[in-house]
Amino acid sequence: MDRIKDIAELLKAAAHPARLTILKKLEAGFLCVSELEEILGVAQPNISQHLALMRRSGLVDFCVKGKQRCYFLKDPRVLDILSITKKKYKKEMPAPVCCAGKPSKTIKGDK
Repeated sequence: MDRIKDIAELLKAAAHPARLTILKKLEAGFLCVSELEEILGVAQPNISQHLALMRRSGLVDFCVKGKQRCYFLKDPRVLDILSITKKKYKKEMPAPVCCAGKPSKTIKGDK
């Protein structure tokens, strides 16, 4: 159960459009906050909040370059998450053989 909680926390930390975009950009290498601000077109305080959450969750870390903090990916599982976002999927999974041709909109007993 601890593994499931760990995975849920990982996904929760990544589950925001701005955070996913930051993670995708960091996939290519480290970036400073000012660069992320330019790329995302979002105010620095907002970016810093997202980065702080991801740092507390262990997804990213930073190093200091002069007066700037430059962030990089820390958790290798982030690469797996990002690879899933690049895949092309069918619209829906096929129904099991027992239900073929009978996809239900409601299940008996549902209201």
